[in-house]
Order: sequence, then C-alpha cells, then structure tokens
Amino acid sequence: MPHHLKKTTQRPKGFTLVEILIVIAIIATLATVAIGNLGGIFSGQQEKAASIFVTNTAKLVFTSYKLDVGSYPTTEQGIEALIKSPAGKEGKWKGPYIDSLPEDPWGNSYQYNFPGTRNINKSGGYDIWSLGQDGVASADDIGNWD
Repeated sequence: MPHHLKKTTQRPKGFTLVEILIVIAIIATLATVAIGNLGGIFSGQQEKAASIFVTNTAKLVFTSYKLDVGSYPTTEQGIEALIKSPAGKEGKWKGPYIDSLPEDPWGNSYQYNFPGTRNINKSGGYDIWSLGQDGVASADDIGNWD
C-alpha cells in the first residue's frame, strides 16, 4: 500500500466532556465572584437613593404641604400628615401630597422631626432621615443635614 494512502486515525472534532466541564467550572467561579461583588455596588446606590429622597424629594413634598397649610407637620403629625389631613387642618390641606408612606431602600420608615434639631437653617427647620442599612440610629444615618 502506498504511503500516501495509509489510513490515519483522526480524532473527531469537538470538545471532550472533560474540557466542557472545566469551562463550566470556570464560568461558575467567575459568576460567583461577580454576584458577590454586586452587593457592594448596589449598597452605594441605596445610600444615594436615600440621600436624594431626604434632600430633594422630601423638600418638594414638605414645601407643597407648607404652602397649603402654613407650616410643616409637627413631629407628632409626622410624615403621615402628607397622606391624611391632620386634625384641624382639613380646610387648608389639599393632599394627599404623596401616595404612600415612603420607606428607605432598606425597607425602614424615614424618621421626621419638626422643629428639627440638626437642620435648622438648610431646609426650613425640619429633620428627615433614614436610619441607614443597620436600621438603628448610628453613624450611617442619612439625613437632610448632610
């Protein structure tokens, strides 16, 4: 048999099962690392969202309330005064000023005081803040005085 007509055994083209399993393992490892890092990315955005609410959104809503009623809600009336008219304010109140009681990005209620103690000059004297990720008064609180 001539040399050029010899049968050669060719390996079938494609990937072996072992090669496919190695690629899947590498992809799974990379996905695990990427998903683990997403928590850090989103937590910064949660703080930003809370900050935007207490400095911009709340200011607009409370200013509308004040223009109609004549003053900000008291601490006792709280943020609820934006949804339901406080006693004695029914004639001036033109709300609701918001659809529902807002929650911060961590699912906690925003805190409110009027007259405020930390933001006397910046927003007209009321304090509104998020307790932050830990949900308790601490250094991570995000308020309209920041």
